[in-house]
Amino acid sequence: QVQLVESGGGLVQPGGSLRLSCAASRSMFSINEMGWYRQAPGKQRELVAAITRGGTTNYTDSVKGRFTISRDNAKNTLYLQMNSLKPEDTAVYYCYADTWRRRYWGQGIQVTVSS
Repeated sequence: QVQLVESGGGLVQPGGSLRLSCAASRSMFSINEMGWYRQAPGKQRELVAAITRGGTTNYTDSVKGRFTISRDNAKNTLYLQMNSLKPEDTAVYYCYADTWRRRYWGQGIQVTVSS
């Protein structure tokens, strides 16, 4: 069982930055891939970024060069650094963690980009 708790969301102006954190309830050495999805109102949930246990990263095209995903296995925490935010980044962001058995999800956190 893995519990995931997101933090760091909120309201930010266009061009601003936020850092999302996702704290895992157990050691991340036993977790394979982790990542972030987001869901905007009226839209399907989309993969934003992912990172493997070995550190290989993957990003959706719309965030490349602006977002950076990282994981600190010693702190059992996943991060998403979001820079140059745009109104279209507004969504609920969910972190996930894949073990050998199943995928676990966080509860979601709101990010709103607006002036």
